[in-house]
Amino acid sequence: MALPFILASNSPRRHALLAEAGYKFEVVGPPISELAVAQLSLRELTIANATRKAMAVARIHRGRVVLAADTLVAMEGEIIGKPRDLNHARMILRRLSGRTHDVCTAVYIVGPRARISFAEISQVRFRKLTESAITKYFKVVNPVDKAGAYAAQGAGGSIIAAVKGSVTNVIGLPMERTKNALAQVDIRPLSGSR
Repeated sequence: MALPFILASNSPRRHALLAEAGYKFEVVGPPISELAVAQLSLRELTIANATRKAMAVARIHRGRVVLAADTLVAMEGEIIGKPRDLNHARMILRRLSGRTHDVCTAVYIVGPRARISFAEISQVRFRKLTESAITKYFKVVNPVDKAGAYAAQGAGGSIIAAVKGSVTNVIGLPMERTKNALAQVDIRPLSGSR
């Protein structure tokens, strides 16, 4: 028997957020690569990527509800994706040090009777980071698979001074809006879940 919906993402952070909220779901990694189009805004690019991921999985799993998301970081209008390597990750954190940037996560849900999309933007202010603080952070977090070269959860508190907006959005899935969107397609967490 099929689980209530498919998460079209290989992100352990999205998986954890949905599981902690009490949802049952199947994970299917989308068979596409993410776009990086300079002409698109932060919101437009994340929506385009989330839509492409969801539709790629929905074409294979017809008749199922599929949820996909995409998260990107931007500062002063410039999109900062995932770092190429550790040196690039170090450059990104130096640039974000002591400054505020935007984190946008777009969510696209497609099912037999509905299509829902939205994007959430949160502002993140970093602490002033020394080289030793960056090195210490990289010892506990692998930055290479993360937009902006960092994670908000866990050791993120050592580099993040403040978040304005949804913290789960910065982690990779704005749960407040995601729960409402899933309810619109009759998907709810198991009873007794938070």
